[in-house]
Amino acid sequence: MQKKTKLNLTIFCLVVGMFCMFTAVVSDHWAVLSPKVVEVNSTCEAAHFGLWRLCKKNLYITDLERIGQGCGPISLPGEHNCTYFRHFTPGEESEILDMTTQREYSISAAAIAIFSVAFMILGTICAVAALAQGQDYIYKPAGMFYAFAGLCAIISVEVMRQSVKRMIDSRETIWIEYYYSWSFACAVSGCILLFVCGLALLILAMPQMPRNPWETCMDAEPEQME
Repeated sequence: MQKKTKLNLTIFCLVVGMFCMFTAVVSDHWAVLSPKVVEVNSTCEAAHFGLWRLCKKNLYITDLERIGQGCGPISLPGEHNCTYFRHFTPGEESEILDMTTQREYSISAAAIAIFSVAFMILGTICAVAALAQGQDYIYKPAGMFYAFAGLCAIISVEVMRQSVKRMIDSRETIWIEYYYSWSFACAVSGCILLFVCGLALLILAMPQMPRNPWETCMDAEPEQME
C-alpha cells in the first residue's frame, strides 16, 4: 500500500473519530439509570445523562413482571424533563442525580472533554495547513494533537464510568440498574480512533527510513505522498 493511500485512510478514520467524539460530547445518552419498580399502573422515573445535561422521564408501568426490577425501558413514552448541570457557576451547588458528591466527577469529565475538543481543533488546523501548503512535516504536530485528543477522551470516559459506578454503589442511591448508552459508545469509538490514528499519522509523517546501513534518516531520499 502506498504512503498516500495510508495517509488518506488515516485521515478518513480521524474524521470518523472526531465525528464520534463531537457527537458524544454534545449528547446526553452516556448512561441510563433506573430505579426499582414498586407497583404497577403507576409512574416511575428513569434518567439518562451526559456531560452537560440530565434528563428524567416519567414512565407508566403496567407490566406485573416489572415489579422489583428496574424502571424502563427508557424508550417507553412518557413526560420528559431535562436540566443542565451547573458545572462552573461559582457559589452554587450542583446536584447531579440528587447526589452532590458527583459534582467533582462531572466537572472533571466535562473539563477533560473540552481539552479533547481543543486538541481536535488544533490537529485539524495543522492537517488543513499541511494539505493546503503541501508540507508533509505539518502532519507531525497534527498527529500529536489528535493523539492527545484521544488520550484526553479516554480519561474523560473513565472518569464518567467511575462516576456511574460510584452512584450505583452508594447506599443513598435510588438507582438499582444502569447501562451505558449510544453516547458512551460514540465516546469510546472516538477516543480509540483518535489515539491510534493520531499515532499512525505521526509515524507516516516521519522521514523515510534509510535503505542502507551507512545512511542516516537525513541522507535518505524523502518519500513523497503524491
